[in-house]
Amino acid sequence: MTETTVGIGGAAESTDMVLNIGPQHPSTHGVLRLRLVLDGERIVSADPVVGYMHRGAEKLFEARDYRQIVMLANRHDWLSAFSNELGVVMAVERMLGMEVPERAVWLRTLLAELNRVLNHLMFLGSYPLELGGITPIFHAFREREELQAVLEEVSGGRMHYMFNRVGGLKEDLPLGWTERTRAAIADVRTRMHVYDDLVGGNEIFRGRTRGVGVLSAEAVHAYGVSGPIARASGVDFDLRRDEPYLAYGELAGTLKVVTRTEGDCLARFEVLLEQTHNALDLAVACLDRLAELPPGPVNQRLPKVLKAPEGHTYAWTENPLGVNGYYLVSKGEKTPYRLKLRSASYNNIQALAVLLPGTLVADMVAILGSLFFVVGDIDK
Repeated sequence: MTETTVGIGGAAESTDMVLNIGPQHPSTHGVLRLRLVLDGERIVSADPVVGYMHRGAEKLFEARDYRQIVMLANRHDWLSAFSNELGVVMAVERMLGMEVPERAVWLRTLLAELNRVLNHLMFLGSYPLELGGITPIFHAFREREELQAVLEEVSGGRMHYMFNRVGGLKEDLPLGWTERTRAAIADVRTRMHVYDDLVGGNEIFRGRTRGVGVLSAEAVHAYGVSGPIARASGVDFDLRRDEPYLAYGELAGTLKVVTRTEGDCLARFEVLLEQTHNALDLAVACLDRLAELPPGPVNQRLPKVLKAPEGHTYAWTENPLGVNGYYLVSKGEKTPYRLKLRSASYNNIQALAVLLPGTLVADMVAILGSLFFVVGDIDK
């Protein structure tokens, strides 16, 4: 018996190819580089390379006083500026042992949930765009503009609100703002079916995302992944419920921690979508509670030079993209001795090292988009 192999040429050798995805131009939404090693169309290994946008915010914290660091803190995740501010001022207030007026607590909770909706709407619209569906992004921007208008009215800022202060908020609400906010929320809620039906019910979208990029609960714990991505893999953890801060302890009947067990791209999108619905419910509950509160202050009177006592503290919040932590060390001066920021996107993006190997290059964009990260939140 004779065997003859004819004409295989170069295919007789297996050669890995290194493919760089990015870095893109700095004017794009963010600069991330993925170093992929490919065997044909299949990814063998993936290495996320970060640092192209690094601003040295943690070092700059040390040269700014406790009022000025709010400006730096709200910029690393530019879709969650209010929530970023919130964690920093909470850490300083904890160090000072300062109580925030009740009205400010409920207003902070309301604005944090509105900021959560703004963040999620961007990803609900842009993720289908990355898979070829252009229509949802136009809907997302329409809804965002309605909520953006009321946040801009109350704070004066469009993206970087600068509305939190140590001890409360910058100022009280404009006359009639709560009614306009309630109307904006009601309008957005009537249009949320677009994402349920147009995106979630689209068979092409479901075909590109179901069973793709499955992240295990073990990998979630190993890499410190948090937020909607972790809950889509069955990790039932949400600081708003498990370690309540602000007014979340009183909102336990409204707060719903959305989870899935599949851990794929579709599950991550569904968690984000359901969480958006719940954030709107929480915002309405905050408006109802504010209507019952008597008039009162929204901040504390601070000394001209604010100094935190010597010591250290840690505050963490459930930001839209996951857990944000702030480790503050003070030497008794008017500036932090050290302020370490634990951002959600940094941990979440590291999971690509175990998520991408074994998948096809064609699925890489679907997986990358489903991690819902902001590059500034990685590089800080």
